[in-house]
Amino acid sequence: MTETPSRATAYTTVAGASRHELEIKRSRFITVLARVDAEEGARALIADLRREFHDARHHCSAFVLGPDRTIQRSSDDGEPAGTAGIPMLDALTKRETHDGVTDLSDVVAVVVRYFGGILLGAGGLVRAYSESVSAGLDSALLVRRQRLRLLGIEAPHAAAPRLENELRTSGVVVLGTDYGPSDATLRIALEDSDARAAAFAARLASLTGGATRAVPLGTSWVDVS
Repeated sequence: MTETPSRATAYTTVAGASRHELEIKRSRFITVLARVDAEEGARALIADLRREFHDARHHCSAFVLGPDRTIQRSSDDGEPAGTAGIPMLDALTKRETHDGVTDLSDVVAVVVRYFGGILLGAGGLVRAYSESVSAGLDSALLVRRQRLRLLGIEAPHAAAPRLENELRTSGVVVLGTDYGPSDATLRIALEDSDARAAAFAARLASLTGGATRAVPLGTSWVDVS
């Protein structure tokens, strides 16, 4: 089966796991956010929290996965249909991360509810679960991920440090330099676009007098900020 390439070249996710708690009409809403890259990881976290908070009445969840956010799941876990999981999922998918962009992904949210004895009603539950996830995101650290094009550049040992310094000075992301028996290979990362690759090829030719070129090494998703 051939995997469909991602259309997205960047998206936002959470930097790591975080927790936030709200009390609404005596009910405790404990929100846990975590970064995951597969359904198995999301479901494993949900299972772990069921064990940790085994005496809670509800463990509602929602998660969004993939650069294009193609996988989206939610669960009301015993709350009235549509009052927990969907509002939580909406809080994730409609979150503006920067400049009005809604691109949050690779994140799972679990809201553990301890019932306080006062019924909130359908509207109250929707607001409570949505607010819980939104408040959790307010306190979470977010990170941008970008798909970068990886390239290798061979250079003589003596020339490699100078070339690496010139590339870094010009804003190129240098991942490292591998030294072999006769030459060194600089590994760099560029924005994954043909225009950026062409501009870099011209810049490299200028720096080396056309003596070397960049060899494609594939692409990789990298945390950039």
